[in-house]
Amino acid sequence: MSDSNEPVTLVNWSAFSQARTELGANFVRILGYFREDGVKSVSQIEDAMRAHNAVALVIPAHTLKGEAAQFGAEMLADLAESIETIARTCVERHETPTDALELVVQLRPLFESTLEMLEREANPLVARRPAQQFGRRA
Repeated sequence: MSDSNEPVTLVNWSAFSQARTELGANFVRILGYFREDGVKSVSQIEDAMRAHNAVALVIPAHTLKGEAAQFGAEMLADLAESIETIARTCVERHETPTDALELVVQLRPLFESTLEMLEREANPLVARRPAQQFGRRA
């Protein structure tokens, strides 16, 4: 992950818009499920890492990867996929997932910042840009 100040790269907004269109009226509800499932998955991944349990990393990383990709959260999906791949390799080799530690440390802050962006964009009450109001001077 870079230290860039360009959070726009966290989300593929055209994929986000496509999901919003495809999900229609269910979009906000399903984004809420992403929040709930994501919080749970991130916690499970952190717990599995603390326990050095590669097997317990696989499913929550896989779940997070798929749900993040659905909303265009590509950086989050890629990070979760990397964790999943390392975990699967460790399971096959009967190794502890120490190679995933650095990625797991990055996961929660990336999840939280990505979720904040998604929810802000999904909220119809958020002021996008201050509109020039008729009869008022800027």
